[in-house]
Amino acid sequence: MVVFEIVIALLLAGAGLTALSRRLGTPYPAMLALAGAALALVPGTPTLVLEPDLALTLFVAPVLLDAAFDSSARDLRANWRSVAGLAVGAVALTVALVAVVARAVVPDMPWAAAVALGAIVAPPDAAAAMAVLGQLRPPHRLLVILEGESLFNDATALLVFRLALGAALAGSVSPVKAIPLLVVVTAGSVVLGYVLSRVIVPLTARIQDVPIAVVVQFCGTFAVWMLAERLHLSGILTVVVFAMASTRAASRSVPARVRVPSYAVWEFAVFVLNVLAFILVGFQLKAILGRIDAATLARYVVVAAAVCAATILARIVWVSGAAAVSRWRCRPAAEGEEPRRDAVGLSPRAAAVVGWCGMRGIVTLAAALALPAGGGGGAAFPYRDLVLFTAFSVVLGTLVVQGLTLRPLMSALRLRDDGEIERELRLARVEALRASVAAAGEAPGDDMSSMLRRRYEVLLRRAEADNAGGAVGADGQEGQRLDVGTDLVRKATAAARSRILALRADGTIGDAAFQRVEQELDREELNFQPLGPDEAAAAR
Repeated sequence: MVVFEIVIALLLAGAGLTALSRRLGTPYPAMLALAGAALALVPGTPTLVLEPDLALTLFVAPVLLDAAFDSSARDLRANWRSVAGLAVGAVALTVALVAVVARAVVPDMPWAAAVALGAIVAPPDAAAAMAVLGQLRPPHRLLVILEGESLFNDATALLVFRLALGAALAGSVSPVKAIPLLVVVTAGSVVLGYVLSRVIVPLTARIQDVPIAVVVQFCGTFAVWMLAERLHLSGILTVVVFAMASTRAASRSVPARVRVPSYAVWEFAVFVLNVLAFILVGFQLKAILGRIDAATLARYVVVAAAVCAATILARIVWVSGAAAVSRWRCRPAAEGEEPRRDAVGLSPRAAAVVGWCGMRGIVTLAAALALPAGGGGGAAFPYRDLVLFTAFSVVLGTLVVQGLTLRPLMSALRLRDDGEIERELRLARVEALRASVAAAGEAPGDDMSSMLRRRYEVLLRRAEADNAGGAVGADGQEGQRLDVGTDLVRKATAAARSRILALRADGTIGDAAFQRVEQELDREELNFQPLGPDEAAAAR
């Protein structure tokens, strides 16, 4: 009961800290990290250890699906080199540098444990950067690169983590066997994610009851992850492919009355999972601090500081170096010629921002929590307390140092929104309205005010009919008029949806613009949609 009371209190505190972070323009995970650190210092807090396999499934699967569902396949294709470079190259450099630094500071640490530590702290969390950048409106391409990186660097890092974990517990892993295994796991995960999207989405689209639909969505996400793990594939990569393949089909098949509330529930769930991850780490840090003396704590702090510095430095070196090489490749071949276009190229200012957006978050915490603690006949991970302490310190350090300085850096560099999303949004709205007008046909008269009045008259009569319990007159003429108006709106919004789906399919607009227009059409459709018997009863 004590744990439950603490969790409820900290959920409320997390909501308050999130509201404060939005006022201050700072990433809310930074506030949660500070709260988790404070929790470890509070006397009387209990110790709570989560089952290792459950940690990754519970925290990573829903968060990753939520991020992947909103990603733009078109924009990822356009920036695939930058995304792949960060997701593979930056992660590999971070793992290597952190492992070397950890071994230098702690010579007795096995290489497998050092590599596992590097893999744990390697993947940045785009959510923290987006919390700041979303308010500053940087160039759209920077957001695409950071969001795309966050989808795939987790898979790279956790594949290395699993191999290092197995080596630490079993003694060794053969590189000859590991490389083909990585290829098979990657290919199998991609195929499995795509196949499951074609099976699950048509089934869930048939569910019209909102609570049941949301429960099935969550259970389906965990089922995809667990099936991949049972088949010894990558749960992360499978979920990413599943989400990206599902988003296109769901836009056509899931009705607005299910999609709108489900988005709100997913947003809430991701926030709660972030809060719970920091709470659990705080609980475990409390236990660690109780087991070590002052001299050991000082040594832990030195290791954590060295690893945090290596983590930040590795990303900056990779991004700056890759950007410099791409700009060199894009140079004019001869004097007077135009520079060659290259999708990899980042300006020095853009590279500085991307390099500084290396805040760690929930994936690092979940991976650290997944380290076996021993007991029950299982072997404990070597240096587990040190690795967990270091991982949380890296999360806290990067969120505080980089997260709180990102806004001043953006202001100093004066990077501005390039207006790409707004241009696509205006185009999508125009095309959607044209499709709606064509589908609705011409209204009698040319007076714009009369058309608007008729629109709101339909809304008013629908509300009056619902308020009267569905009574629309003895002769039923009013009900017929309402049905005609509702059918007309449904027909118009359906035509608009088809048009923006076509624009997204041919690459004219990206997913960001598509989703904003989709939300507008959802609101329009829901305004005219009559309440069903169950919904009307719930509303009363």
